[in-house]
Amino acid sequence: MANNVKMVFDNQMHGILTGHHGSAQVGPADGALAPYDMVLGGLGGCLNHTFQSIIDKKNIKIHGVKYAIEGIKREDVPTMLKEVTVEVTINGVDETDAMNVEKAFEMATRYCSVYQTLSKVAKMQYTISYQ
Repeated sequence: MANNVKMVFDNQMHGILTGHHGSAQVGPADGALAPYDMVLGGLGGCLNHTFQSIIDKKNIKIHGVKYAIEGIKREDVPTMLKEVTVEVTINGVDETDAMNVEKAFEMATRYCSVYQTLSKVAKMQYTISYQ
């Protein structure tokens, strides 16, 4: 299965990324996404899709999930990611489901293709908290 995006830039670094489901401004302008914003956002989107699919199959109910994702790059050129931390906050989890939710998220890290791709170059870690 192929994924496709299109990017159009002006004569500088300002552009538009267009994908199947929408578009976003990219570049250094206010409100635009930088390259690693898109990478880390892609990680969050992939993890969430995978996680939600797993908890749906396990019939676990939650109210929502928030992700705070930080990527630290190496100083050596090329400045690839060295470490990625995903802070996950899950709302509306019944106490009796907490262990199953954590197992489901761990499973999501194994099945999320973006997480697995980034794990080839960066140390990946996550924390889970509840609200």
